[in-house]
Amino acid sequence: ILPLNSCCARTANGNLECPYQCCSPDVDECRAIPDICRGDMRCVNQNGGYLCLPRTMYNQPFRPEVPALYPESGALLPSYSPSVADIDECETNSHHCNPTQVCINTAGGYTCSCTEGYWLIGGQCHDIDECRYGYCQQLCANVQGSYSCSCNLGFVLNPDGRTCQDVDECEEEPCSHGCFNTYGSFMCNCDEGFELAADGTTCIDLDECSFSEFLCQNRCVNTPGSFTCICPPGYYVFEDGRSCEDLNECETGNNTCTAAQVCFNFQGSYTCLNPLQCPPPYIEVSDNGEPLCRNQPFTILYRHMDMSSGRTVPADIFQMQATTRYPGAFYIFQIKSGNEGREFYMRQTSNVSATLVLTRPIKGPKRVVLDLEMVTVNNVINFRGSSIIRLTIFVSEHPF
Repeated sequence: ILPLNSCCARTANGNLECPYQCCSPDVDECRAIPDICRGDMRCVNQNGGYLCLPRTMYNQPFRPEVPALYPESGALLPSYSPSVADIDECETNSHHCNPTQVCINTAGGYTCSCTEGYWLIGGQCHDIDECRYGYCQQLCANVQGSYSCSCNLGFVLNPDGRTCQDVDECEEEPCSHGCFNTYGSFMCNCDEGFELAADGTTCIDLDECSFSEFLCQNRCVNTPGSFTCICPPGYYVFEDGRSCEDLNECETGNNTCTAAQVCFNFQGSYTCLNPLQCPPPYIEVSDNGEPLCRNQPFTILYRHMDMSSGRTVPADIFQMQATTRYPGAFYIFQIKSGNEGREFYMRQTSNVSATLVLTRPIKGPKRVVLDLEMVTVNNVINFRGSSIIRLTIFVSEHPF
């Protein structure tokens, strides 16, 4: 046999023989070149070349032996030889692929394959439900030959079309005060003195004054995010911001008393006391020798005190005692006048002293004048006399 070319040779009797395959061996590119197909593509070697097909695709190579008459010898030859042009069975529709398949022409033959998203079952191409295989990170919708990924609320689809990324909703400032981003959502928080509304994003003011009537000693005024305590005239707000403290107008000079008067401070206010004027028949300095002074108290002492409105009872509020003691004498203490409402009584604590007791609460503002009498009795010398303490009590308007 004399070689004619790399694939055909002429025999000794002159006949030309061309085998189906070329005399030169085929190169398997799939093995010779690493990673010749990228991604999820699979390399399929072909005679004189190769194909890159999806791994999920089912390929069915088909090489029909189509007889052909060689003009010189009349021998039947395959549809392809190195000296004969390839027949595109796909273009000429001379293939035997199923109607659901796709024909792919190859050198010397063709391949029946399913398109991406389908696989071959029983000779038919059926849709692949990619959602069953976890192609999507969150939500998946299968369609014919493909699928579609989407994300839950609070996420956005990444450029890869499969995975989801958390959305930072706080960048849009959805909260009226503070915002805290969470995985797939967000949380709103409020400043001190506010609470979160039903919509979960708006902050509304807390009315601290409605929590308790004891928050302020006098009056509570609600403010945005806080509250303020208000005291009545004659008081100021103490350091704790809630209590009311008496403002001593006599010490601050914020009073209307004249130079001849004496300023007397009491809870919440003050009064101006005029100079002492003795009622007839008393005189400011006397030996009590005047006839009109007989059967009258020897002395009248003026005292002043203040008391809060509604003070808790019983309460000891004033003490009275004899400053001079006479042999054989004893003393009687009593309320001579001013106790018409029976709010007070005298409790004798010793033979020379007694205490004024408040028995009923007094609501102010009110001015109470009591004449507290100490009667001195001496039977040895047949003596009876008395002294008066005229006690003026200023009851404040408020219980503090």
